[in-house]
Amino acid sequence: MESQSPRYISNLTKETYALILAGGRGSRLFELTNWRAKPALYFGGKFRIIDFPLSNCINSGIRRVGVATQYKSHSLIRHLVRGWGHFKKELGESVEILPASQRGSEDWYQGTADAVYQNIDIIRTEQPKYVMILSGDHIYRMDYGNMLARHEESGAKMTVCCMPVPISEAAGQFGVMSVDEDMRIVGFEEKPENPTPIPGNPDMCLASMGNYVFDAEFLYEHLNKDKEKSDSDRDFGKDIIPGIIADQSVYAYPFDDTRHAEVYWRDVGTLDSYWQANMELVAPVPALNLYDKKWPMWTYQEQLPPAKFVWEEDNRRGTAINSVVSGGCIVSGATLRRTICFSNVRVHSYSEVVDSVILPEVEIKRNCRIRKAIIDRGCIIPEGTVIGHSQAEDEARGFRVTDKGVTLVTREMLGQPVSY
Repeated sequence: MESQSPRYISNLTKETYALILAGGRGSRLFELTNWRAKPALYFGGKFRIIDFPLSNCINSGIRRVGVATQYKSHSLIRHLVRGWGHFKKELGESVEILPASQRGSEDWYQGTADAVYQNIDIIRTEQPKYVMILSGDHIYRMDYGNMLARHEESGAKMTVCCMPVPISEAAGQFGVMSVDEDMRIVGFEEKPENPTPIPGNPDMCLASMGNYVFDAEFLYEHLNKDKEKSDSDRDFGKDIIPGIIADQSVYAYPFDDTRHAEVYWRDVGTLDSYWQANMELVAPVPALNLYDKKWPMWTYQEQLPPAKFVWEEDNRRGTAINSVVSGGCIVSGATLRRTICFSNVRVHSYSEVVDSVILPEVEIKRNCRIRKAIIDRGCIIPEGTVIGHSQAEDEARGFRVTDKGVTLVTREMLGQPVSY
């Protein structure tokens, strides 16, 4: 089909400007986002969450990208400058940081639509035909070119990326839509407590992923209209979409990772979901393939020596079983099982770490036993510490334990200087 040819799609992506909304706090992650925005949170052994939508853009051929930041954005901006600041504007490519700066308003970003409205002048300068709005806090791989092609072919003014989600998971968490037989959106509710089920499938609903494609002029028009409304929350899900679906061409696009039989998308918005998504990566064949050379995930990384495993004695052997261990790590006479270690982690002799996510620059001293935990960046775990074996003891020491038994440990909880 001519309209789906690589040449056709590449022309669409060249006419697209992508704006990634990366200002979210991620309050359900509690202390893990006390000092960083959710998109800056570490994931998968060496990445940050923001790397996933950015890599999707680059791999899809969208090379003009803005990243709107707001909440505690220092570590996010630092990462973007180091890892994504090498694009050449004169070659028609750029990753620009757009911090909340009261552009065209006396307020900071008030909602997702307002974050775009306050950057209209910057977007207009790029003169795109299409504007793609992307959430900056989900883990997934997606070729945005296919969504652009569907948008163009359907004659839509706006296209919303969606996927089926269990109603039990969607309630109060996602925007939920209803569509007709042509996938035109006929109903939309933002985070309803009782989502409308998919016809014929009462346990599932059609949830918005927070990714949108707009005809550029249509977007500008409706953002300006929304700005004039005194009762608006300045949000796409609460205001823009419900206000236009009755008389405008707004279509749903089912998320499709064509590289896999099973679609992968994770909202790592809670401690349990964050821990679970990381733990999935230690499987022999994980659902998310980070080793695909045809769809690489880009990031900033230090130049570090290889991971090292030392000592081979009967009761003192450095081993990692079903684990992911990044550069700069030293496992010295300790055992890791089903664990992810980010860069520059040190695990000392006679310690055992199981089912855990260890963020960068953590040092675990001798004779520690850690199970089902998230250890935040820079923590120094004292010798003989036991974590994750007794909820009562963990809580007594000021650690946070989730309903599913995941223990979060941060430097503040240990009385150590903050690190992010």
